[in-house]
Amino acid sequence: MSNKSKVAVLDDWQGVARNAADWSGLEARADVSIFQEAFANEDDAAEKLADFDIVLSMRERTPLPGTLINRLPKLRMLGMTGARNASLDTPACTARGIVVCNTSGGGYADSATAELALGLLIAAARGIPRGDANMRDGTFQMGVPVGVGLAGKTMGVMGLGRLGGYMATYCKALRMNVIAWSQNLTAERCAEMGVTLVSKDELMAQSDAISIHLVLSPRSRGLIGSADIARMKQGAILINTSRGPIIDEAAMLAALHANKIVAALDVYDREPLPVSHALRAAPNTVLMPHMGYGVKETWDGFYPQMIENALGFLDGKPVRVTNPEVLTKA
Repeated sequence: MSNKSKVAVLDDWQGVARNAADWSGLEARADVSIFQEAFANEDDAAEKLADFDIVLSMRERTPLPGTLINRLPKLRMLGMTGARNASLDTPACTARGIVVCNTSGGGYADSATAELALGLLIAAARGIPRGDANMRDGTFQMGVPVGVGLAGKTMGVMGLGRLGGYMATYCKALRMNVIAWSQNLTAERCAEMGVTLVSKDELMAQSDAISIHLVLSPRSRGLIGSADIARMKQGAILINTSRGPIIDEAAMLAALHANKIVAALDVYDREPLPVSHALRAAPNTVLMPHMGYGVKETWDGFYPQMIENALGFLDGKPVRVTNPEVLTKA
């Protein structure tokens, strides 16, 4: 029977972990298991992770609330990728004496999500998914939606931080008129980016396409509801690469079936999106499986740091610790 520590690497949904880093150093000192399937629920996660000392998680893919943390009796160190994880209960870890480590920098492609938002915009505007499907089915143009040119159209950007700023720049390069809104957006930031500050209602009503670049929080959850969608132009494109719950999903589905809007989505209320979910069969959609940040440069930054975090902990010298107070406990 092995006396090695047991390390669980979660959420490798694309099967990239093994080739994204050199695992040999960690595997010489620990039994490493890579989980490529999402857990069915918290009970499933608790059962499968009960025997692990170290859990290395990917962003917010597997929720890690205190109710789950407290069902993992052997857990001593938890690694997460990125600077923060809204689905991780760090205080619960601290209370248990579990060290939490994150990743930073290291090659993370900071514009990748905005680049995908641009791709979703163009795919939705020109019917690229249907055109591709037609070519593979042996047909040609029939059934491909009539596209719209983007030059001269109005892009509404919700959130003008790093990613929203990138998206605004891309759309200006397409010769679009860019307007922006968020709860804390200032006229100075809009002037810096060369876009027009408007109210939320104005953004919903004036935009030919809307791209969301907001952090999910209590005040952004359900931010775009049925009344907001009703204000949108006929045929306007709604792009979400941030978090699913920012949009009222039921209101969006109703608008899609009414041919009111087109939705270009990379994020969902529940992920992975269930096989039977209504969005999978909804019209007027372009759907991606939450790949915004998932590019080679990101994996080349995340996974080596995951390994460094685990090795540092095994050496008794943990690095990138987000709850340093746990290190002072007896």
